[in-house]
Amino acid sequence: MKAVVLDADSLGGDIDLAPIRSQVDQLDVWPATAPGQVAERLQNAEIVLTNKVVIEAGVISALPRLQLICVLATGTNNIDMQAAGECNVAVRNVAAYGTESVAQHALMMMLSLAVRLPLYQHDVRKGQWQQAPFFCLMNHPVMQLAGSHLVLVGQGELGKRVAELAGAFGMHVSFAARPGHEGNDDRPPLAELAPRADILSLHCPLTSSTHQLLDSEMIARLPEHALLINCARGGIINEEAALTALQAGRLGGLGVDVLPEEPPRQGHALLSALNDEVLNLIVTPHSAWTTLQARQRIVELSADNIHAFLGEG
Repeated sequence: MKAVVLDADSLGGDIDLAPIRSQVDQLDVWPATAPGQVAERLQNAEIVLTNKVVIEAGVISALPRLQLICVLATGTNNIDMQAAGECNVAVRNVAAYGTESVAQHALMMMLSLAVRLPLYQHDVRKGQWQQAPFFCLMNHPVMQLAGSHLVLVGQGELGKRVAELAGAFGMHVSFAARPGHEGNDDRPPLAELAPRADILSLHCPLTSSTHQLLDSEMIARLPEHALLINCARGGIINEEAALTALQAGRLGGLGVDVLPEEPPRQGHALLSALNDEVLNLIVTPHSAWTTLQARQRIVELSADNIHAFLGEG
């Protein structure tokens, strides 16, 4: 059984592919693959493993030996699922591999924004502590997490884990109703919870119901001291509206790990703000999931998918 990994570098150079190698007779590993190289590299392959490389209908139909596509991620939007079905090619993805990694990243953002870390780091770099009249700086109001109200959008495995960690800090947690399904959901809608949120953290998929969920109107419902965290998908919040609120003092802090376009080759307002202003703002490069343990877990789950598929044959 021949398998091909098309974009191993997207998982990092420190992962161990041994679990996958143990399931196949031959494993070809490519660091990265351009669109025009896909068909050639998959010749005679029975299993393909891809993270972000697109597998189009024409490629699938041109590979008569292909039996299984393993997506090294949760989403399958880079696979032509209809063509796979028509060609009797199974598609398997992985889920819940990065729960601990993303949850700790979300808590890191909450903690950092609550203590105004971006602002105080700037003050220290500029020598303000060195010139202070007494032993500490108190230029920026610090929030205590204990006793604060955390509102979460998304009550899946990740949202629940964030809630558990927040509970350890003594935070009170509320889950908002599923966006677009408020009418048949016992949980309060986000619009009702927003005015009482000290922190709002997003852990939901990007859908038609969650696109621009945090628009200018919803952001205006948040208290001025509230912290807004997005470790889900870019576009769930209106980043420009959130930045405007932060700049105007109508939002206490903003932390995002995702942007609508990744990588943001054309730039983005939040990236410009990091360079031009001193704000309680954190932008990380979609790195919440990237602990070694989470990335290695992707390999292990993919090996499990191959094992299960071969066992079905």
